[in-house]
Amino acid sequence: MTAATDPIRLLYIDDDPGLGRLIERNLGRYGWQVTAVTSGDEGVRQLRTTPFDAVALDHFMPDREGLDVLAEIRASFQAPPPVIYVTGANEGRIAVAALKAGASDYVIKDVGGVFMDLLRTSVEQALEASRLRQLKEAAEAEMRTARERAELLLREVNHRVANSLQLVASLVAMQQRGVSDPAARSALTETQGRIAAIAQIHRRLYTSEDISSVDMDAYMRGLANELDAAMSASGRAHRLRFDVDPVHMDTDRAISIGMIVAELVTNAYKYAYPGATGEIRVALKEAAGGLELAVADDGVGMGRAGDGPKGSGLGMRVVRAMLDTLGSTLEHDPAGRGTSIVMRFAA
Repeated sequence: MTAATDPIRLLYIDDDPGLGRLIERNLGRYGWQVTAVTSGDEGVRQLRTTPFDAVALDHFMPDREGLDVLAEIRASFQAPPPVIYVTGANEGRIAVAALKAGASDYVIKDVGGVFMDLLRTSVEQALEASRLRQLKEAAEAEMRTARERAELLLREVNHRVANSLQLVASLVAMQQRGVSDPAARSALTETQGRIAAIAQIHRRLYTSEDISSVDMDAYMRGLANELDAAMSASGRAHRLRFDVDPVHMDTDRAISIGMIVAELVTNAYKYAYPGATGEIRVALKEAAGGLELAVADDGVGMGRAGDGPKGSGLGMRVVRAMLDTLGSTLEHDPAGRGTSIVMRFAA
């Protein structure tokens, strides 16, 4: 399309040469450049060699009906100019057919000359609509580019954060190997689990096509591997089994769930099977109205009510803080052997 100060270039296709000359003179007074041709084939040839801002196309022509020419124009050009359909017949079916075929507007010829004013108005409105559409498409393309750039930067940030947290976890592991005090070693092991819970989130985000949510199944399995490696290095070896539904979750909620799992699994590793090995189960399942997270083992259990937490109690304080962010509470299922802790929250 031409700039606002350039003359409008109109291709007028009509088998009536006298009307074509009249259109040229009438619209020429407004500074328009009108090219009139008397056949559809000639009109298509003109479009292939000369740029036009708009086309006015007659319906009844001896060689080809206007609808056929309209279909060829729409099919032959990647960005065809807007087409104003023109006919002397006041038939609604023709108007509907033309608009369905891609015409921008429909104008009926008359003998009083109002047709030329209507044609000029229709062309101007079609060009303005085309201009606005192009601006909209350009803005959407710019937004897509900006979003892709932001996602790329965010993925790089997640990559760097994950690498940094992995480095911190490695330093903690080195420090743990150099500590002889059992309480200190235990505290460092718990710290490794907390670091792993957050690092796994960032690792999943920069390796995923979707950086707005976390695949909980893949996240939990990656977290399980890190927890198992950390606990095995501290001399504890248990079977860790995960059963996670294909759930995607936003980053903040996924981190909270990961921290809860890390704390409860760490506690189970340390206290569930004293002097023996056993199984620790983690399940994240879709339930009525939300999700259910359960961590269970077949070990010695949590003890009698009022016994108080084992260890420093920091782990359970972390769990409760994360549950607050999820709007959930912790339920201890006393049925059966071992320990079973269940949490429910909105999906």
